[in-house]
Amino acid sequence: MSVLVVGTTALDSIKTPKTENPLLLGGSASHAAVAASFFAPTRLVGVVGGDFPAKYLKLYQKHGICLNGLERVATGRTFHWSGEYEVNMNNRRTLDTVLGVIETWQPVLPAGYETTPFVLLANISPQVQHRVLDQVSKSRFVIADTMDLWLNIALPEVLKLLKRVDCLVLNDSEARQLVKEDNVINALPKIHKLGPKYVIIKKGEHGSVLSGPNGLFVAPAYPLKKVIDPTGAGDSFVGGLIGYLAAQKTGTIETNLRRAIVHGSVVASFCCEGFGLNVTTRTVRASIDARVRELEKIARF
Repeated sequence: MSVLVVGTTALDSIKTPKTENPLLLGGSASHAAVAASFFAPTRLVGVVGGDFPAKYLKLYQKHGICLNGLERVATGRTFHWSGEYEVNMNNRRTLDTVLGVIETWQPVLPAGYETTPFVLLANISPQVQHRVLDQVSKSRFVIADTMDLWLNIALPEVLKLLKRVDCLVLNDSEARQLVKEDNVINALPKIHKLGPKYVIIKKGEHGSVLSGPNGLFVAPAYPLKKVIDPTGAGDSFVGGLIGYLAAQKTGTIETNLRRAIVHGSVVASFCCEGFGLNVTTRTVRASIDARVRELEKIARF
């Protein structure tokens, strides 16, 4: 089955203590759509400006991503984020953000997109996420990702969104912020009461936690010896997750979600090994499957 991914399509400038990489392909939709495309046909909904390089459009197309939903504003500027990481790669600070064309963007789904069975509302304003949900029908499973910014400035819209989605993905600090609960495990039932049947809490290099009707599932992250750039890892995780989920022809959602989380973790590991999408876009499915087998082996007891 197909996946629809809506989110930011951006140009990222990333600085680490050792190097600096300007104007890389980035954004939540970019990372998530490429990750999903390893497993299922993927449709991208986003907006870019006239400054968006043609080579990045070719990268999308290389992965078979349908771009009928990618709006191009010739006179506008593509969303740009600039950030700097500390030595440990866990802490970063934003240097500059230029909203550009996404500031006033109102997505309109192309014909046929509205019946896509698996929908990923990747990290973007909840207003945009709502607008896309207003246009879809017959969706089998909807996942929403969010971040602390929206919890700070658009909490009422986020809370309305949670009543409309099947699964919410957020990191541990955002889970605490959302329900004012320091203990992540205690936070989970409170988040479920807000609407989503499934909740996935990302814990970075420490893996993730899935909570659903049948209880908890704890998944490790794929262990890396060296992290080059973690930008987009969370988006790659959820993109790989929903792509794998959409590709399954048997099994329940919850059973498939467990394996989907492992596959998402592995795709995210490739993201972290290079700047932007440089390594992810050179990865092949066989390499993903090999790491999944390795992760299964080291996590089994």
